[in-house]
Amino acid sequence: MGIMLKKPEGTPGSAVPAIGVGLFVAFGGILFGYDTGTIGGILGMKYWRNEFSTGYINTKDHYKDVTSSQSSEIVSILSAGTFFGALTAAPVADMIGRRLGLIASTAVFTLGVILQTAAAQIPMFVAGRFFAGYGVGMISATIPLYQSETSPKWIRGTIVGAYQLAITIGLLLAAIVDNATKNRNDTGSYRIPIAIQFAWAIIMVTGCLFLPETPRYCIKKGMPEKAARSLSKLRRLDVEHPALLEELAEITANHEYELSLGKATYIDCFKGNLGKRLATGCLLQALQQLSGVNFIFYYGTSFFQNSGIRNPFVVSLITSCVNVGSTFPGLYLVEKWGRRNLLLFGAIGMAVCQFIVAITGTVAGVSNLAAQKALIAFVCIYIFFFACSWGPVAWVVTGEIFPLKVRAKSLSMTTASNWLLNWAIAYATPYLVNNDPGDANLGAKVFFIWGGCCFICILFVWGMIYETKGLSLEQVDELYAKVPVAWRSPGFVPSVSFQEVADVHVDTRKMSLTDIENEAVRKKSVVYNEGQHPLGTAEKH
Repeated sequence: MGIMLKKPEGTPGSAVPAIGVGLFVAFGGILFGYDTGTIGGILGMKYWRNEFSTGYINTKDHYKDVTSSQSSEIVSILSAGTFFGALTAAPVADMIGRRLGLIASTAVFTLGVILQTAAAQIPMFVAGRFFAGYGVGMISATIPLYQSETSPKWIRGTIVGAYQLAITIGLLLAAIVDNATKNRNDTGSYRIPIAIQFAWAIIMVTGCLFLPETPRYCIKKGMPEKAARSLSKLRRLDVEHPALLEELAEITANHEYELSLGKATYIDCFKGNLGKRLATGCLLQALQQLSGVNFIFYYGTSFFQNSGIRNPFVVSLITSCVNVGSTFPGLYLVEKWGRRNLLLFGAIGMAVCQFIVAITGTVAGVSNLAAQKALIAFVCIYIFFFACSWGPVAWVVTGEIFPLKVRAKSLSMTTASNWLLNWAIAYATPYLVNNDPGDANLGAKVFFIWGGCCFICILFVWGMIYETKGLSLEQVDELYAKVPVAWRSPGFVPSVSFQEVADVHVDTRKMSLTDIENEAVRKKSVVYNEGQHPLGTAEKH
């Protein structure tokens, strides 16, 4: 198979423009990662906790402190905003386009940053967190959509996976900035980390002004000339080049085939084959959150503090570095190993690490120095398994398994399921691990919960994840139409040409794709045979 990811031989044009565009759009992940990562450090800052809290006096250090309910509200409100933002992304992306949808999302995010920077009390800070989350939710659904619709099929997984890499870089930047400002005894301790997000928003909006709209969106909106110009820029081919016309014709024919089955509403997304894909995407995103990764990045600083570990900010910085570095192997392996194998690899590794952390923390106790070192080590190993598999691949799979007519709607719902579980974990975690009156005070035992969810991930991947490596988005439709179960999907070879299917003048709503393909082959064979016997016809006269 070779070591490098190479463009298939004989493929005309260049993939460089599409790769460049896809990687730039991935920059939006920095908004996502930085915003979710910065709050963990802010919650650990004494100045912020003393300034914003209306809670009790910490008798040990003699400063006011936030309660579990306040921490829960401040962290989880972002996820509540992202849930509604992700659902909003579909109508926005279908109405004004993928490119303008990204710009609108960033504008909402910027409003949230303004409110957080100006806030001096919890209510305004929470409002800012909600609007920032709303924008992040819209961005998180629109970016994989844009990347999937513009990327060449042979490197689509790597490009979409780069979105997760940007998220990890955002988390790392947040840890660095939080660590740099944590000891300031003024509002700069938290306002500097928050205000830096204006820079990310400016970069994102400026770049989006020069991006092309996706050719598939243009076809969806009945603008074939604009679609041709867009695809020409992305493939660096003339609009009249045969290869470009062929790709555009296949996209158009696939869309027309989908429309022949009837227009899709949100209700249709839950029916039959589309419902199976939606369930796969929603469960994949939900399980990504239930693996426990955001427990580390939301509450890692506080958890390490409560565990008696010195320099918890430094430990969070280390975990963020591991997160970034471990994503790079995933971007390579997603195209070499495929989606199923990489997700299975990650799920097994995560489950083992989570159970080791839980057992170590429970049996040896977090006050034991050796136990602390083991806990940190296996948390880092766990992050490696997550960052090279479930981190990027969840976005890759959900970005490519849906047909064009429902892609925006379905992708927004899968992303919303990610944020719904994100909210639930962010809200519940303080009550699970803290030792305030009425809290569960699980401490390290909480890793038994995450480990159990990782074990469920193993069964889920085997039973529901189809292998889509190397297939175009249109060929993924054929995969789901022809292969009944996920474990038979590796090795699938597509054979349908939607241009030929479009020429079959039958009621496609009453036929399977296989039946329509057979009819197309039969008609083609009849035409071919009729054209082979002109002499035989003449002899009859």
